[in-house]
Amino acid sequence: MVDEFLQLVGDGDEYGAVELITELHDSGVPAERLMIDVIGGAQTRVGELWAANEWSVAREHAATAISERALAALALRTNVKPTRGRVTIACVDGEWHALPTRMLAEMLRLDGWRVDFLGANVPGPHLISHLHQTGPDVVALSCMIATRLPRAHAAITACRTAGIPVIAGGRGFGPGGRYAQHLGADAWAAGAEEAVRRLAHNWPPHNQDPQLSAFLGDEEYTYVVRHRPELINTAMRQLTEAYPAMREYSQRQLDSTAEDMAHIVDFLAAALYVSETAIFTDFVAWTNEVLQARGVPAVALRVGLETVQAQLRDYPTAAAMLTAGMRLLNQ
Repeated sequence: MVDEFLQLVGDGDEYGAVELITELHDSGVPAERLMIDVIGGAQTRVGELWAANEWSVAREHAATAISERALAALALRTNVKPTRGRVTIACVDGEWHALPTRMLAEMLRLDGWRVDFLGANVPGPHLISHLHQTGPDVVALSCMIATRLPRAHAAITACRTAGIPVIAGGRGFGPGGRYAQHLGADAWAAGAEEAVRRLAHNWPPHNQDPQLSAFLGDEEYTYVVRHRPELINTAMRQLTEAYPAMREYSQRQLDSTAEDMAHIVDFLAAALYVSETAIFTDFVAWTNEVLQARGVPAVALRVGLETVQAQLRDYPTAAAMLTAGMRLLNQ
């Protein structure tokens, strides 16, 4: 089922994808399994195909849009009267991966929750205004990329200040959600099914010590964030000198390289924010795989890390994280 659905979304066959999902539902496949196993499973493969440079960004976006359409068609077939509380679901400010949260919204509707689905990239002040207007029993926040952790922390803190517990989800919170509690979330779930179970039993959990997440980020984090444009621009100039192949780059390649340098700085800042080197080294390992799939040698990434490190010699924690990234590339 997953392979067939993936083929359809990859071919841009919206009609066929929706028809497959509805036919499977008519044949007795539970809506939950179609959402998680078929649509969700195919979407995981879409991301892997993009990372391996087998699919373009345009094809990946088109496939995601069709998956959203299929999910919406399935949702129209499942109308469950709310019997539980009210939940607000949102992606944190700057987070655009909305399909996982949309699947969570539909799963919770099936479980009897009244759901306010706010979608992608919800600014913190707007989220809090919505909470004051609607008074939900719980907020579900998604963060798929670690660079959004500072904004996730701000949103979690604001929700809890308003007296509303938070369940967090998404890869951005680290393996096993290790950063979620550190940022003040009441709970974390690995996926939609786990979130449904957590909210159905023993909710809300015992509140943690609010001081646990009261102070994050230090002077090194602050410096990197405040000097972000300077760090990127200087690194780009130095990279051109240290990596001669860049002189033959097209404008599109130069723009992509600038984006990569920005990601280096942003992931470094996120790692500094929660004092977790693995955030940065995991990013370096993933980026190296993506760049090599696109024919960019590891030396280019290593030189990029060196150009950033050269600007942060007076900041030992940041320099050590960059060293860890370069050591990984040398393995």
